[in-house]
Amino acid sequence: MASWVLSNCGTRPVPRVYHRPGTGFTSITTFPTSIRISPASRDLKRLKFWCCSRQRTWEVKVSAPFTVATVAGGEEEETDERVNGFFEEDGGFDPGAPPPFKLADIRAAIPKHCWVKDPWRSMSYVVRDVAVVFGLAAAAAYVNNWAVWPLYWLAQGTMFWAFFVLGHDCGHGSFSNNTRLNSVVGHLLHSSILVPYHGWRISHRTHHQNHGHVEKDESWHPLPEKIYKNLDDATKILRFTLPFPLLAYPIYLWSRSPGKSGSHFHPESDLFVPSERKDVITSTCCWSAMAAVLVALSFIMGPIQLLKLYGAPYMIFVMWLDLVTYLHHHGHEDKLPWYRGKEWSYLRGGLTTLDRDYGWINNIHHDIGTHVVHHLFPQIPHYHLIEATEAAKPILGKYYREPEKSAPLPLHMLGVALRSMKRDHYVSDTGDVVYYQTDSDLLEK
Repeated sequence: MASWVLSNCGTRPVPRVYHRPGTGFTSITTFPTSIRISPASRDLKRLKFWCCSRQRTWEVKVSAPFTVATVAGGEEEETDERVNGFFEEDGGFDPGAPPPFKLADIRAAIPKHCWVKDPWRSMSYVVRDVAVVFGLAAAAAYVNNWAVWPLYWLAQGTMFWAFFVLGHDCGHGSFSNNTRLNSVVGHLLHSSILVPYHGWRISHRTHHQNHGHVEKDESWHPLPEKIYKNLDDATKILRFTLPFPLLAYPIYLWSRSPGKSGSHFHPESDLFVPSERKDVITSTCCWSAMAAVLVALSFIMGPIQLLKLYGAPYMIFVMWLDLVTYLHHHGHEDKLPWYRGKEWSYLRGGLTTLDRDYGWINNIHHDIGTHVVHHLFPQIPHYHLIEATEAAKPILGKYYREPEKSAPLPLHMLGVALRSMKRDHYVSDTGDVVYYQTDSDLLEK
C-alpha cells in the first residue's frame, strides 16, 4: 500500500480544436504582445499571433498553429460551466494551447556563456558542501545537547539535499564535460545519502524526456481516475495527507510508482536497457558499501548516536527531495495541463513545470528552484540557471509563471503542498489534454 503514496495526483481532459498550419511555423524572438479577436463569428474566435522570424533549428521539433480556435459557447459559457475542472475565460490565456514559439527560440535567447561548464567551479561547490557537512556533524557531536540536535537535523538534512542536487548535476552532465569525473563525484555524493547514482540517473533522464506526459513521466505523474477510484480509503488518505507523501522517496527507489514495475537497484528492472546494467550494478554496490559503513558505525558509536548524526538528517533530506520535486510540477494557483498522445511534445511538457523561490535556501541547494529552464535544457550548469531564466522570460511570456517571493525560510511551501494535495487527486482516463480533478468525498473524510 505504501507504494501508492508515491505517484502523483490527477486531472481531466479539455477538448480543444486546433487548426494545423499548412507550412512550418517560423521562430520568434519575443513573445507576442498583441492579440486580435475577430468579431466575425460568435461561436469561434481566433487568436492571431504576430511574430518575427529567424532561421534556426534545434534538436526537438515543436510546431505551433498560426491560429488557435477556442469554443465560445454563447449563453452556455456564461454559466461558468467547467470542462474537466478547467474554465477558460473568453479571450483568456490557455496554458494548454501550443505555444507560438519553438525550443530553438528559447535556446537562442540564452547567452552562450550560460552553456559553459566549469569543472573547477563545480568542484568548489562540492568542497564547500562537504566541509559544511563534516563541520556540522563534528559540532553537534561535541555539544551533544538535546537543545541543539533538532537544529542540527534541519541544517544537516538540508545539506544532504544539497549533496543530492550536485549529484543530480553530475547525472545530467552539467557538472562538467568529463563523464568519468561526473560519475565519480556523482557516486560519492549520492552513495553517501543512500541514493543509487546510475539507477536514479537513468530514471531521472526518463522523467526529463517525458515531463508532463500522463503515462510516460517517471516522477510525480498523475493518477488516472480508474486507478484512483480503485484505491481503498486508507491509501487515499495516506497518499494525500502530509507528512506521508514526503517520506515516499526511499520506497520509490525500491518499487517505483503505481502501475510501473522494477527497482532502481536491480539491473534487470524495466527501467534499464541491457547496455545500462553494468552501471546499475556499480551503483548498487556503492550503495551497499555505504549501508555497510553505516552498520559498522552503529557498532562503533551506538545506534542512537548514529540515528542522531545520520538517520534524522537523512529523513529531513528525503522530505526536502519529495517536497521540492512535487512543487516543481504541482501546486500552482492556476490549473496546469498534463498531456497524452499527439498533444504531448517535449516543449509543451516542459512548460508545465514551475520555478520556486526558497529564500535563503536558494544558494544552499544550488538554485534548483529555477526549474523551467533546467527542465528544457538540463545541460546548463546550476550557477548559470538564473541568468538563463531571465534571458528566456521574454520568449516564454505567459507560459512562464513568476514564483511567489519567499521569506528567508520557505515555510510557506508546506502550505502550498497541503493545498495542492487537497485538490489535485486524479486525471481523467481519456483525453489528450487533461487537468487535475478533486475528489470531494476525500475532503470530507
